[in-house]
Amino acid sequence: MNPRQVADYMFNQDYFSQWMNIKMIEVKENYCLIEMPIKKDMINGLKTVHGGVTFAFADSALAFSSNNTGDAAVALNCIINFTKAGKEGDVFRAESILVNDTRKTAVYDIQITNQNKELIAKFVGTVYKIGKKVTEL
Repeated sequence: MNPRQVADYMFNQDYFSQWMNIKMIEVKENYCLIEMPIKKDMINGLKTVHGGVTFAFADSALAFSSNNTGDAAVALNCIINFTKAGKEGDVFRAESILVNDTRKTAVYDIQITNQNKELIAKFVGTVYKIGKKVTEL
């Protein structure tokens, strides 16, 4: 399978990403660009996007980029910095780029922006390669 086919295979089983209405814009080896509309049920008590939603969106980008070679990888450590509050009606984009790759781990930089290309959050995720194929899980 090519990277897009692997990402589609994963997405078809990822009911949480489906609930978030994630759309895959571009998928290449160790890379993805995804998009998500901000819905009313993603808003917190301060009328901004719940931080957990933003984190989960970045985590989905990490999953689709770090597994799309067909070799399974799981999150080992993730750090997020929130830079701007999102609002209902926004459209978030997450771009995941591989920055370091070793035999057992890899590090990805993920930027989340809104429809105005304003930075919403910066996420760095480290994954552990578990030694299995995505299709074996």
